[in-house]
Amino acid sequence: MRAALRCFAGVAVVSGLAGAAQALPLAYIGPGAGIAAAGSVMVLAGTFLLAIGIVLLWPLKAVVRLVTPGKHGPQKFKRVVVIGFDGMDPGLAQKYMAEGRMPVLKKLSESGCFFPLETACPSISPVAWSTYATGVDASRHNIYDFLTRDPCNYMPMLSSAETMTLPKTLNLGFAKIPMGTKGVQRLLQKSQPFWKLLGDTRVWSSIIRVPITFPPQPFKNGTLLSGMCVPDLQGTQGSFSFYSTKARPAGAHIGGQQYQIRRAGNVIESKLTGPAGKDGPMKCPFKVELDDTKKRARITIGNETVEVGPREYTPWMVVPFEGMTGITRLYIQTWDEHFELYVTPININPDEPVMPISHPFVYSIYLAKLLGPYATLGLAEDTWALNERVIDEEAFLKQAWLICDERKKQLWNVLDKTKKGFVTVVFDTSDRISHMFYRFLDPTHPANRGRSAEEMAKYKDTIPETYAEMDKLVGELLVKLGDDPQTCLMVISDHGFCNFRRGVNLNTWLKEQGYLFLKQGSETSPDWFANVDWTRTKAFTLGLTGIFINRKGREAHGIVAKGPEMDALCRELKQKLEALVDPQTGERVIKEAFLTHEIHKGPYADMAPELLIGYERGFRHSWDCATGAVTKDVFTDNTKSWSGDHCVDPRLVPGVFWSNRKINTSTPRLMDMAPTVLDVFGVPAPAYMQGQPLFGEKRAAKPEAKPAAKQVAK
Repeated sequence: MRAALRCFAGVAVVSGLAGAAQALPLAYIGPGAGIAAAGSVMVLAGTFLLAIGIVLLWPLKAVVRLVTPGKHGPQKFKRVVVIGFDGMDPGLAQKYMAEGRMPVLKKLSESGCFFPLETACPSISPVAWSTYATGVDASRHNIYDFLTRDPCNYMPMLSSAETMTLPKTLNLGFAKIPMGTKGVQRLLQKSQPFWKLLGDTRVWSSIIRVPITFPPQPFKNGTLLSGMCVPDLQGTQGSFSFYSTKARPAGAHIGGQQYQIRRAGNVIESKLTGPAGKDGPMKCPFKVELDDTKKRARITIGNETVEVGPREYTPWMVVPFEGMTGITRLYIQTWDEHFELYVTPININPDEPVMPISHPFVYSIYLAKLLGPYATLGLAEDTWALNERVIDEEAFLKQAWLICDERKKQLWNVLDKTKKGFVTVVFDTSDRISHMFYRFLDPTHPANRGRSAEEMAKYKDTIPETYAEMDKLVGELLVKLGDDPQTCLMVISDHGFCNFRRGVNLNTWLKEQGYLFLKQGSETSPDWFANVDWTRTKAFTLGLTGIFINRKGREAHGIVAKGPEMDALCRELKQKLEALVDPQTGERVIKEAFLTHEIHKGPYADMAPELLIGYERGFRHSWDCATGAVTKDVFTDNTKSWSGDHCVDPRLVPGVFWSNRKINTSTPRLMDMAPTVLDVFGVPAPAYMQGQPLFGEKRAAKPEAKPAAKQVAK
């Protein structure tokens, strides 16, 4: 089947690929730069030749594999399957298993095992999934948040990947001929994923949508489809568009692109905004023809026309731009006095990718040819559109389940293709729905003000129903696996969940405490530290997890010397932070402020935040704090739909761990997953890995390392 995959992929290239491209995703929150097309003919030719080479060399490689033994030791199982349910919480899982909502996983917990799974510190997805892949903590894999700051200018940077445009030349020795530009993507995650180590010993791996796998890194004996932080076609982490016949309020900003449109009879015409071109953003016209009697609309983009009704998503539609294509879905949100149309972020077209989003490059094309188009954006479920109330809960849920169905098809495909080896597929549905619907578990949540009892009742079971759907998925999976004694199944999550009621702007708190200063005449500062006086500022925060010291020799205008001065400052901040109380409720805000150098000893801790903030349940960095703003108030109610979170003390939000096999401890850790899979296939774990195998001899009890999962999240 692997030979067929490669052969099919080679043929698929002939159907045409888009040009090489590059994106500059600026941040998790907010848009980045665009994509510039370059060198499409050369990329097409090169990829075609590579695919043909793979097909021609396959018989020789197959013979070599048959006559040469693998490089690994004895295997415990022939196949390992790890299903990731991002954000699934063990406390909620226990509750729903007890209520009968999750019978499959309850039975699995009885025949195999179920435990809370110690998450990473900080307990945020890019950190946790990087720990899953590498078996090490953040100071060894270099990911501490979605965002970090550029120490040269204090501006935000995406922590996981760097994308840039470089000049391309043809070097003739006596002269260099300019050939335009080329896009270069670089993964900033350090260490190495365990499937690379498996591949080096000729164990096959199928990796689907594990976060922080963009850009995809080559490895032997396997395929990979990138997950979180794949950009959209504009080069951002997700920029939707919204078209309305209503006048746009002056100064309104919705986090995406908003356009006022006009209806000419029964026709609406406008343009979709794409990546950067020579003279500004590229545009693609579209037309909507309305039938008011039947309440049906014909939507045309390029050569495609589809028909939908109100509150119905189109299928994926190809959006042609010069030198490249993307894909998008459209959704008529309202069709009454005014017409409102939501357009998802324009995803990289997996059938014609403008940059590598899989390994090998042709793998995304193979999946698209076989299964149809699918979401490629790393953060595909549009949480920001719901946060900004551009779409409503119904539209968000429809989108989330469409994406979940695509992921299931990909799972069934890799299961069929991988009879021996390793399979892992991550589903984001549980995380995204938990973020956006946690408020319905708490009727007093600030985001519920003004909501009707009918609306509260309509969505109060959304999260338990999501857990029930994940349970059904595992049931389907078990049927496909059968009673194979040589298959080991593990179901995990990267972290759990808790309420997020109150936002805390620690930049404002640092200002009030005399650690952060604004330029003369400024009382507040907008995003990205615009009014901050760095010549007097000792500490600041950006992103969702920690506080940086404005350190001499590291930050551009650092004033705090590393050594006794910085150590004293960190301990002073820790003491004050742990004493912080919410004046509205009298509740303690921070369970523990961790000194990074005390809990992380790896080589990349030096560039990390000096303090990692372990909030109590109910609190988190405020939205404006995450973007480097300094506001009037330290505390604000969280009134956004994004009402659940996990950027708190890691001990409060462990993940879940089920297995169809017993394990050797009652306190498994996320960092144990990599050495466990290696051990199953007889591959020794490298000495640098911090985890331990979960199968085999009973693990000796040891003192609890801080932070660890002490309890199941409630």
